[in-house]
Amino acid sequence: MTKEEFDALTDKDKLSLYTLIRRDENGKLIVVPYAVAYKEAYEKAAALINKASELCEDKSFKKYLTLRAQALLSGNYQPSDLAWMDAKNYHIDFIAGPIENYEDKLYGAKAAHEAFILLKDIEWSQKLAKFVSMLPKLQKELPVDAKYKKETPGLESDMNVYEALYYAGDCNAGSKTIAINLPNDEQVQLKKGSRKLQLKNTMKAKFDNIMVPIGTLLIDEGQRKYVTFDAFFENTTFHEVAHGMGIKNTITKKGTVKDALKEQYSAIEEAKADILGLYLVTKLYEMGELNSGEVMNNYVTFLTGIFRSCRFGAASAHGKANMLRFYFFQEAGAFTRNDNGTYTVNFDKMKEAVIASVQQVLVLQGDGDYDKAKALIEKDGFIKEELQKDLNRINEAKIPVDVVFEKGAGMLGLN
Repeated sequence: MTKEEFDALTDKDKLSLYTLIRRDENGKLIVVPYAVAYKEAYEKAAALINKASELCEDKSFKKYLTLRAQALLSGNYQPSDLAWMDAKNYHIDFIAGPIENYEDKLYGAKAAHEAFILLKDIEWSQKLAKFVSMLPKLQKELPVDAKYKKETPGLESDMNVYEALYYAGDCNAGSKTIAINLPNDEQVQLKKGSRKLQLKNTMKAKFDNIMVPIGTLLIDEGQRKYVTFDAFFENTTFHEVAHGMGIKNTITKKGTVKDALKEQYSAIEEAKADILGLYLVTKLYEMGELNSGEVMNNYVTFLTGIFRSCRFGAASAHGKANMLRFYFFQEAGAFTRNDNGTYTVNFDKMKEAVIASVQQVLVLQGDGDYDKAKALIEKDGFIKEELQKDLNRINEAKIPVDVVFEKGAGMLGLN
């Protein structure tokens, strides 16, 4: 099928997330709903979900399960998405269906199927709710002029921590996600917001198998003790929290930051979340709200995390953001590359660089300065030669890029 052929198709459902494009007996393109194409599999899945709903004690989650089973059969997922956002007090979460559209490389119009089974970490979820409630105060204290912080941060308190029990389908193919943000339906987001799910044990698997070996290879021997899981978890979690802070509308009458920065927006926004997350961690330690370690852990772990994540490539928004932070810190003297090829974090300079970096990115966003954003990414938004050599050393040491799960009934001795 060519793009031109698809564009010429007049069926109103051709761009639906939940339809297939097929040819009829005459070779003409037709639209087939998932509910028709996968009828047998959906009926089996719906029956199992309904059976689970009968065992469910939480009324709101029971309603979600019932509506999710109906959604598979009808192709209308919105009622179940709304019900999922209303369900708050359950301990086991279940996400299943056609969800993300990354696999459709033509128009990003078709959803791939996946499923998660998750167990909520009640203690950490309660901590997170407390931190989110502090965001308005933290926003007012950001190290920029008042005009850049006059907005009230989004209090999306529906952010929870989970242990992942099972991945299947799209989410289990390729890199394994450590955080989920759903539903994708914008109408549901407007009515109910969205839910951010931090997958703690998946983070731990990546930390043990990837972060620790990278730290052993590239961090100065005297600072390897600062590479800790708690710091990795905090840095990752507060990256997500930081997305809701800062500035969304320019102060220069250029509209939203997203519109003003155009195609540079995603990389700058990810850079903001990286650095503002690290700034928040620093502030919360100073306030005594975080106490699992010390800020130096977060700084050294953050640097180690750049080495981990830029191995996925610098072409994506996340990849460019990693490079912007790395080279900003390098120029500020926040870390030193030693003669033996290891890196040492300079605490005082790192702390100053975090503040300076927050100022740089918030002012750039607030001004809606497209030219400055473009110039910054062209200057530093890629992997330069010296860093590439260090990444090559990681590959030569056979440190994995990502984890692979062993799971299923056999792992539990149930076969």
